[in-house]
Amino acid sequence: MQDEIHRWTARRLAQEVTAGTLSATEVAEAMCARVARLEPQLNAFADFDPAVPLAAAREVDTRLAAGEKLPLAGVPFTVKDNLWLGGRPATFGSKVFADFVAPRDAWCVARLRALGAVPLGVTNCSEFACKGITATPLHGETRNPWDLARTPGGSSGGAVAAVAAGIGPLALATDAGGSTRRPAAHAGLVGMKPTLGRVPNPWGFDDPNHLLSVIGQIGRDVEDVALMLDALTAWEPADTLSTPAFAVPDAMDTLKQPLRKMRIAWSPQLGCELAVDSDVLATFEAAVDALRRAGWSIERADPAWPPEAREYPLIALQQAALAQRFGAVWRQTPEMLDPDIGAQIELGFGITGTRITELLKLREEFHASFTRFFGEFDALLCPTSPVEAWPLGSLGPSQIGGLPAGPRGHAAFTPIFNYGGVPALSLPCGTGRQGLPVGLQIAGPRYADALVLQLGWHAEQVLGSGLFSPLMD
Repeated sequence: MQDEIHRWTARRLAQEVTAGTLSATEVAEAMCARVARLEPQLNAFADFDPAVPLAAAREVDTRLAAGEKLPLAGVPFTVKDNLWLGGRPATFGSKVFADFVAPRDAWCVARLRALGAVPLGVTNCSEFACKGITATPLHGETRNPWDLARTPGGSSGGAVAAVAAGIGPLALATDAGGSTRRPAAHAGLVGMKPTLGRVPNPWGFDDPNHLLSVIGQIGRDVEDVALMLDALTAWEPADTLSTPAFAVPDAMDTLKQPLRKMRIAWSPQLGCELAVDSDVLATFEAAVDALRRAGWSIERADPAWPPEAREYPLIALQQAALAQRFGAVWRQTPEMLDPDIGAQIELGFGITGTRITELLKLREEFHASFTRFFGEFDALLCPTSPVEAWPLGSLGPSQIGGLPAGPRGHAAFTPIFNYGGVPALSLPCGTGRQGLPVGLQIAGPRYADALVLQLGWHAEQVLGSGLFSPLMD
């Protein structure tokens, strides 16, 4: 039985550990063995010490023996390198923090631990979580379990590489412009970006994308992701983005309920004339057609966005924040930073306060666009990424849809949902011409996370789940 536990859901693992069929320690030992075998191929971890999960697992076994009820008993999870795992190195993917040790757990890590989950280690992310691939001068380049010559995307590349290789069923990630959803799509996983503020994040690194970034959830099926989001949903007054609206978790309660009659939009170019590879678009169209045949009412419709909406219109906010936080480091010791981050910092130096104000106003206009659109439609379907995973060593594919592509062309479909603060889910929906997974994005109004996950679960029943990478054998 232990030979197969890397394929089990978080739900089954918790059930078996709670029942005593397996101990949390046995699960942790199996995961450590997988890390030892697969990490040399993947480079998924920024920090891994088997003593950490083994000690945490023994503590879970002790708590269970004392009669505690732990809904995530023994479930292994990983922690992205821009979050804190107390007592362990936390580098933010940067030489700047090469010697930093997290003084405490991030709120989300502490919450999962309290519920019985077991932290495995810290997964690689791009420097300051500000690139669409996972490659840093400090930790090197993470590889995709579907094809080790390709990227898993970023910035949560280590998180998805671990889950897709069977190293834990869950991963904590972040998403400021698609950093949870896009890597999940490239690795055949489910990735959730909840409503802004739903998961508290009151302490940790100073995030360059504070007003856009959320704690993301990664798993191999929608139900595990819904379970994880409910576990992390809370009102935390210490977080300036948290509100009492998040006081009661609601995703699992409605996940499998029959869908009410809804009006759903399908927008293959997201109203921005974004390029999509033809084979990837064909996969999306086939998935949408399958949902229609299953009874979904889906209309072709594009949201009406502000005039500047295309690809990454608010990227200047990130660039300015990087310049403010790390500009002195770049000017004085440029060798400490990824040159791609340095290029963003240089752009950030030239952004005026007036331009920042314009961009913050633009963010408000995106919010208004979503409000109008979701006044007509209950949900929106669109691509997560317009391409399959591309070879290592490049920020993105040189062409998309037969046209020249910029370094963020592959990432154009996800940031708009951060600008509006709305929930969005990436769901595996098939493969492209190269046999690599692609993800369909499902989005809904602010606070409608439960609806988005419910739609994802029902879509999963139609489209199937369990896109296991070759490393899951």
